[in-house]
Amino acid sequence: MKISYQVIGSLMLILAACSKNTDTPVNTELQNNADKVMAFIQSMGYKSSNIVDNGDAYIVAGDVRFPKNMQVPDTKIRTEHRWTGSKLSVANAANIRIKIDSSMTSMTAEIKIAINQWNDSRAPGLHFSLSAGDYDILIKDADLGTGNCGQATFPSGGAAGNLILVNKTYIASHTQAQRQRTIMHEMGHTISLMHTNETEGLLTNSNLPDILSLMNGGQCNTGPFILSAGDKRAVAWLYP
Repeated sequence: MKISYQVIGSLMLILAACSKNTDTPVNTELQNNADKVMAFIQSMGYKSSNIVDNGDAYIVAGDVRFPKNMQVPDTKIRTEHRWTGSKLSVANAANIRIKIDSSMTSMTAEIKIAINQWNDSRAPGLHFSLSAGDYDILIKDADLGTGNCGQATFPSGGAAGNLILVNKTYIASHTQAQRQRTIMHEMGHTISLMHTNETEGLLTNSNLPDILSLMNGGQCNTGPFILSAGDKRAVAWLYP
């Protein structure tokens, strides 16, 4: 029985197409977790229209990163303070190690001031420290575009958000106090504090409005650069 080369070629194309389809599995587990992360963000009160898909993470309120592979907390946990149930474990909160990436060494002074201010917040269970080796949070430079001072990852699984991105070139012309404010503000996000001046996703134990809150959003280069009394009450409630 003779088979033409044309028929053989057609069969090979069909087999190749079938093989290609079977070699590209869909990562349903990752997608399912991303869907859970989206649902968690929405449970905090954020609208879908205000959640930006940034590839490997969702960005909320301009500067808070929710990685799509993060461990999603129990969204049923609630208190009278509208707590979402995602904070650091007691052990992790007591020793949060920050590493300064080589791209951010020029702002080491600002980072140290930010660390000292959080450590003086009168939250007994919270302490930050600098580390040259193992770390919980990495601070590094990133081009985030005009108008964006920084971004930070929200905590999950009892651990601090592991990344703070600082738009170093953009904030270089700001005063040292305002550069320190940017870093300190983003550190607040890594331990679960959201923007005090937003009704969506509110996560503070302070009276609103608090115009003195360092955690107010949309105040790049204009906001307070020390913790307000309300900020201190909020973090002391989270980490007693």
